[in-house]
Amino acid sequence: MTQALIAAALLGATFALTGPALHADTPPAPPEAPMASVMIEDILTGHILPRVESLATTGAALAETASTHCAPEEPELRAVFASAFDAWIAMSHLRFGPSEAEQRAFALAFWPDPRSTGPRILAGLLAEADPIAETVTDYAQVSIAARGFYALELLLYDPTLMTAGDPAYHCQLVQTIAADIAATSAAMAADWRERYAQAFTQPGPDAIYRSETEVLQEGFKALSTGLQFTSETRLRRPMGTFERPRPARAEARRSGRSAHHVAVSLTALADLADRLSRNDPKLNADLAAHFDRSLARLAALEDPVFATVAEPSGRFRVEALQYSIEEIRALVSGSLGPTLGVAAGFNALDGD
Repeated sequence: MTQALIAAALLGATFALTGPALHADTPPAPPEAPMASVMIEDILTGHILPRVESLATTGAALAETASTHCAPEEPELRAVFASAFDAWIAMSHLRFGPSEAEQRAFALAFWPDPRSTGPRILAGLLAEADPIAETVTDYAQVSIAARGFYALELLLYDPTLMTAGDPAYHCQLVQTIAADIAATSAAMAADWRERYAQAFTQPGPDAIYRSETEVLQEGFKALSTGLQFTSETRLRRPMGTFERPRPARAEARRSGRSAHHVAVSLTALADLADRLSRNDPKLNADLAAHFDRSLARLAALEDPVFATVAEPSGRFRVEALQYSIEEIRALVSGSLGPTLGVAAGFNALDGD
């Protein structure tokens, strides 16, 4: 692929982000009660709670399976790990409320890890057979870089770490991290059931959310930030630069899940976008079409770990996927936000 063709692709993507096709008509007024309350209830019961409960259920199954199948290559353990990891990715954009409490989201999923802190800590624990892994309570004091799904992936799939240390201690470490994931997931689910679900649907002057608009803004921000993370981190990070591609930086590449995570995330975000845009049928259809286009481009890559970014033709195809997600972000920002009467505001990715 020549530089000229790449430049042409960039120009086309720029037009797609700024051209007249992105629903430039004057948006309708923001939804008002009872329309907003119905939307909020639907987001809670149809989108948030099922994902929270799925993570708690699969997290518990992961801990239970690890208690009897802890060797890295055991198919039973790897299968339940994949299910629980899927459940996390499907709700990883919900970075508010119970996810933020006690750094639960980071304890479940610390990535990117640019300094490779997690591998170093795990290697040290395995070399010393550190007794801190004997209980979940003690292990919760370990750096979040050595906790959660990415740490467990290293123990199950990294060629060095999966065979490091005494097998009995390795087993114990796998079991403790799995139990830690289960405990964190259960605490998050309980917090949603016992407190935050009511706060989400019953805003008021003295509540967490003062108005239904603030609740909708939280949902909108989750959608916007989720798209941003997938575009700028899951895709751009392994692309690196044209002169220096970085495929080894792809998310969960050891377990071959890099592209799969993009698919799971986009599918979950498409569901949230659908629920947020139902008051505007045209916008709803436009968003669905854009998500379908991105998922189709992802499937066409046939590249589970984005290894092809090291080649010009492969990089171009991954860039095309990223641009299609940027088109969704532009549509969300330029049309969905005004329709809801909200803006994304500050998020944890700003300033990175």
